[in-house]
This record gives sequence, structure tokens and C-alpha cells, in this order.
Amino acid sequence: MNVPEITVQELRALREAKADFFLLDVRDPWEYEERNLGGHLIPLRELPDRLHELDPKKPIIVHCQMGGRSSRAVAYLLENGFTDVRNLRGGIQAWAKEIDPSMPC
Repeated sequence: MNVPEITVQELRALREAKADFFLLDVRDPWEYEERNLGGHLIPLRELPDRLHELDPKKPIIVHCQMGGRSSRAVAYLLENGFTDVRNLRGGIQAWAKEIDPSMPC
């Protein structure tokens, strides 16, 4: 399933514009501790039990390390009634490479 995506440049623009969206990080806690974008952490395996933490009326941008887990999370959310959900293409790796080179890899 192809899922809707957003680039790291588009995410940076949304942040700079102070747009109203929810940033969801679906990596594991140890990955989040190493580096993060300040999103709400719900590891992918916990997502089905924690859907209540998400507002289906608010735009959601999902990210992981490189885009694989977040793509699965976006597909799952779309299958479960969420409509405005996008995957961060390339994940936090792309963010570190293209937006914030000071971020550890």
C-alpha cells in the first residue's frame, strides 16, 4: 500500500509556520532517547492498544528511523478511520542528513 508522505523540508516548513499537527514517533524507547524530533512516542507494536491517545480530527505526521515502520503505522491508522495521516519520507535519518546535520546518526 502506498501511503501519503511528507518530506523533511515540508515538515520543517510546517514547524516554522507553527502549524497544528501531531508528530508521532513509532520507534522504540531506546531510539527515542538517542535522538528525537520531539514527537509523541508510541512504539509501532503498541499502536493498536494506544489509538485512544491520537485525535482522528488532527493531522498526524508519523516517523521512525528510515520510514518503514512509520509507513506501516500510517497504513494501520488509515485502515482504522484516520484520514489526515502522512509518513515522513526517510524518517529521522533524512532529517539528520538534510535538515539538522548536528544530530547524531
